[in-house]
Amino acid sequence: MFLIGVPLLIVPFAIYNFIAFLMPSVSWVEPLPSLHMVSGGDWAMAPGDILVVFSILILFFELVKATRVGMRTIIVHMLSAVLFALCLVEFLLVKEAATATFFILLAITFVDMLAGFTISIRTAQRNIEFDNANKITS
Repeated sequence: MFLIGVPLLIVPFAIYNFIAFLMPSVSWVEPLPSLHMVSGGDWAMAPGDILVVFSILILFFELVKATRVGMRTIIVHMLSAVLFALCLVEFLLVKEAATATFFILLAITFVDMLAGFTISIRTAQRNIEFDNANKITS
């Protein structure tokens, strides 16, 4: 239950920073060993691609969490905004973050922040409309 109150996108952000600063020889764009497909083609992904796919999957869970109503949700949205701000500052000021992979992570955190606030506002608006409808019929 603790993870409900934390923006989950902090995980790929931490993974990126861990690899970028502690293993600087790792290339985000160098393909990993490829898989031979039934079609005859070879499918290769780079570490940056894997991290982006992982982040998109986490974004799905963040959007599902955004449908909850309550004080904890507001705090999570504020923390998501702080995470976006930290990512933006790191992207602009830190040399190791000046990669396409990090920029895509930055875009994902922006979508999380924007969608979280939007979904919460829409959900709260529907609750208010539903409550008003119940008061009128009573």
